[in-house]
Amino acid sequence: MTVSSLQIIIGALLGVCLTQALADDSVNENNQGNDGGNSHQNVNINNQDHIANINSYNGWKGWDAVWDYSKELFATRLFNKRACIVAKMNKDAFPSLEKLNKFKDQKPAKGTSPPPFLRFSISKTRIRNVAQFGGPINTLCKGVPTYYAQQDQGGALLFESQGCVDTGILGLFGIYLCGNISGC
Repeated sequence: MTVSSLQIIIGALLGVCLTQALADDSVNENNQGNDGGNSHQNVNINNQDHIANINSYNGWKGWDAVWDYSKELFATRLFNKRACIVAKMNKDAFPSLEKLNKFKDQKPAKGTSPPPFLRFSISKTRIRNVAQFGGPINTLCKGVPTYYAQQDQGGALLFESQGCVDTGILGLFGIYLCGNISGC
């Protein structure tokens, strides 16, 4: 093992440990899907840096995301697509860090309406310099093809679920990333 490989491994392990240790709040959500499947999500909130790290543990359909409120960007790494998607946050629509923190103490009541959602269309053009988005997003997306997505407006919100991946927080907020990712 080379020195640089060892440094990468140590850095990755240190990053995982520090993320959990420095997180101010943690939200866990389990969901039994209507198809009998289960999914589990973990949300770590760093109030000091204004960042939420979201992990969706759903096997090959799992994903990780960083919501960087200070840069007004979010990024999602889709494991089954072997790709990362970066988009601008709509501050008026995304739940605040405070709302994420309060969500951990709430259980959705039966018969409540579905959570709000946003739909984003994925660009076919790859982003060459992921570092421009800052450390947390660079760390998440480094080493995988990364694409930009734009929020759909108006009539585009009426959509078919084919070709879309739901990367929102269960029961709180939906984010649909839609489009074919070339080269994956």
